[in-house]
Amino acid sequence: MNHKAGFVNIIGNPNVGKSTLMNALVGQRLSIITSKAQTTRHRILGIVNDENHQIIFSDTPGVIRPAYKLQENMMDFVHGAFQDADIIIYMIETGEKGLKDDHLFQKLIQTQIPLMLLLNKIDTVEQEFVKNQIEYWSNLLPKAEIFPISALNKFNLDVVMSRIKEKLPLSPAYYDKDTLTDKSERFFVCETIREKILKYYKKEIPYSVEIEVEEFFDEDEILKIRAIINVARESQKGIIIGHRGHALKKIGTLARRDLETFFQKKIFLDLFVKVNKDWRDDSKQLKRFGYQN
Repeated sequence: MNHKAGFVNIIGNPNVGKSTLMNALVGQRLSIITSKAQTTRHRILGIVNDENHQIIFSDTPGVIRPAYKLQENMMDFVHGAFQDADIIIYMIETGEKGLKDDHLFQKLIQTQIPLMLLLNKIDTVEQEFVKNQIEYWSNLLPKAEIFPISALNKFNLDVVMSRIKEKLPLSPAYYDKDTLTDKSERFFVCETIREKILKYYKKEIPYSVEIEVEEFFDEDEILKIRAIINVARESQKGIIIGHRGHALKKIGTLARRDLETFFQKKIFLDLFVKVNKDWRDDSKQLKRFGYQN
């Protein structure tokens, strides 16, 4: 058997470009991307197939020190990335000194799993600084293969992909060869709406929001969606809706445009805002939203 398949799990601090990397390697926009930390909350699989390979990329939340149960569950996704990985990608940006979790960093040092360190955003610094960074990380993680890249500009990603294929174990495919991701269409609706909220609102508001799709009717000419924006407090509801509903309307318009591109059909999107008190620390709610098994 010459077929290779395996899980390539991406970890790193917030905002180092993990989601940009996975989208570029998969060739599809699966993970939402914003400049805010904690944009990625779930572990998202993106699957690349060719005749002889199946590469299952896994985008994970940025490593943080948890302040509430939601963040604890997000970090469970990161720790879980060590469980099934055939290859670990540790992604950093130039100037970084280490993970924001010492325990996780020690796991990286001690791991026997093939480790690739991607030094991202090298297009923003001088070449000499890149050389110094490579030397610094070579001493810190001597087992890691280091690749300087720019995920945004797709620099050196062909080299990374070739090396991944070389390191994959011999294995039959884990998923059907036409599978792109493990997530449902409803999940991508929720993430698209949440991305617009992350970009449009400031401070605590985006982090207090969770989206759920209440209705999803796929008709021949149109996809009809009703989605609920859950917020933690009454005051946040008013901010999300805005004066005379203008803010909510803007979010709906922006999300609808992206969803029409994603689904390649007309979208009718109906948004409502609901107060769901302290959902970020409620185990039952977190399980319902997919943060716990």
